[in-house]
Amino acid sequence: MENNTASRWSCWRPSGYLVGASSTFLSTVLTFPVHKTIFRQQLHTLTILAAVGQLKKEGIKHLYRGLAPPLMAKTVQGTLLFGTQGSLQNVLSGLNVPGAATPALSGCLSGAIEAVLLVPFERTQNVLQDGRNTSRFPTAASVLREFWTYNEEQKFSCGIYRGFTMILVRNSLGSAIFLSCKEPIRDLLSIQGLPSWAPALGSGSFIGAFTSLVLYPLCVLVANMQAEVGKGLPGVREVAKMVWENCGGRVSVLYRGASLIIVRSCITWGVTNSIYDTLSRQHNLK
Repeated sequence: MENNTASRWSCWRPSGYLVGASSTFLSTVLTFPVHKTIFRQQLHTLTILAAVGQLKKEGIKHLYRGLAPPLMAKTVQGTLLFGTQGSLQNVLSGLNVPGAATPALSGCLSGAIEAVLLVPFERTQNVLQDGRNTSRFPTAASVLREFWTYNEEQKFSCGIYRGFTMILVRNSLGSAIFLSCKEPIRDLLSIQGLPSWAPALGSGSFIGAFTSLVLYPLCVLVANMQAEVGKGLPGVREVAKMVWENCGGRVSVLYRGASLIIVRSCITWGVTNSIYDTLSRQHNLK
């Protein structure tokens, strides 16, 4: 009985959360320029060369403009995704949830928590990354001051929580897919002779790329919803219609930036998953 109790509470050890946080912190810094290039493609339906040219014109001093919100958000995301995984699975197993459904359900719950906590970061980041907002909103504080003047309804529809529903769906689905597939795929890739970190790298890279491609249209919609600032902004249907019209009704144009998404996701989730897997073994978290 004592052993079961210890096992049930072991997932709350601080090291599990610290490992998740450190993994995503490092990968976010490394991939931010790629993420910013993708954002410009999503917002303006640009080619890769055109988006890079736009950033080059703005100058190197603006390349990492908007880094602080995603750095904080991704660090929190990694803490929640990896740190709470064992906790949520432990709770669900105690509720007699079938074992096969536990990772997916814990992923949905984790994604929902992420959405509630991280939408303000993503909203601020997207405002700062849009070059049209540079003079009006030079800092994250200036963006938050603008949203502070909105009433409660405006803060949700046009302010700090704009795009919440779409982000809730995206994060819940993404976390469910990742948590359900990362260990089975890692085990399939565990071939004798490979370094211990390689299967986790391959698993994270594959799932990250696959999930990003599946959910990419939602990311485009969120980017377009969150980049604009003002009161009385259009709703989800209006923005979706506008995006589709801007793409000329072509899926190929809608998926501009998808090639970089694959590169970014392979690096981000591959490295993050590999670091987490390695460190968790060292801390006896698995």
